[in-house]
Amino acid sequence: MDKYILIIGACGQIGTELTLALRAKYGNERVIASDIREGQASLMGSGPFELLDATDTNALEEVVAYYEINEVYLMAAMLSATAEKFPMRAWNLNMSSLFNVLNLGKERKIEKIFWPSSIAVFGPNTPKENTPQHTIMEPSTVYGISKQSGERWCEYYFNKFGVDVRSLRYPGLISWKTMPGGGTTDYAVEIYHKALEENHYSCFLEEGTALPMMFMDDAIRATIQLMEADTAKVRLRSSYNLGAMSFTPEEMANSIREHLPHFTMAHAPDFRQAIANSWPANIDDTPAREDWGWRPKYDLKATTMEMLARLRDKKAR
Repeated sequence: MDKYILIIGACGQIGTELTLALRAKYGNERVIASDIREGQASLMGSGPFELLDATDTNALEEVVAYYEINEVYLMAAMLSATAEKFPMRAWNLNMSSLFNVLNLGKERKIEKIFWPSSIAVFGPNTPKENTPQHTIMEPSTVYGISKQSGERWCEYYFNKFGVDVRSLRYPGLISWKTMPGGGTTDYAVEIYHKALEENHYSCFLEEGTALPMMFMDDAIRATIQLMEADTAKVRLRSSYNLGAMSFTPEEMANSIREHLPHFTMAHAPDFRQAIANSWPANIDDTPAREDWGWRPKYDLKATTMEMLARLRDKKAR
């Protein structure tokens, strides 16, 4: 059977790059982008696009039927920092959209689902160092609560109804192609823009705040690799820990100074500091490595080189 893929939330930070990567792999016409708003020109001009509210059950079913979709990547969500400002809206979006897609799987209207979880599922009582796959969670944010609940529902739908749903707990993601969308790790993208524009950055996290991070190319590659893995190798149907690197704002600033020696950084912590304090410093992703062969390619040095080079080129156009 031919593969027809629907990306829900295709105009977000991850969705944009995932859509373009899947179109390059499977063909533009086989990957349908959808979102509640239009996105970048590169996404809009490269293949089919549908305006779609992920919480609208009937509209979603119509798009799935029209394009004969058999795989769905549900990337629509309200992220951690924004969700704290609009908790009920965040809960409704994050959970209603998931149930809509899981029920399509239950009804055998689609064959395979990807749903992203996050390090936000962990909480202040979780071990911060080498956070294991199975551990205390107790998330302290609306976003984290929705992701932990989503993990349980994904596992339930797999065990109860045989829905082939797969998931990754993303760390903070760093991309030069798209700006972040209201997360607690957004500083790790903003800092590169400010370094090139102003040679200075005011960080909303305190010194010494280590968090798990990943270059976007690795995240996209991991997502596609998991979805292409043999079913028997996907032993976890809640969500896999996914790791690459961990660093503090100072370590990131120092990596930038290797290229921009006069770059300076100040600290002005805001409400996101409390969220960051509840999250791991680094992640143990042994199950992902053992089950389906996950290996990251980018460390902090390589990420900084790529970000600065790509952003310089982008700003020069």
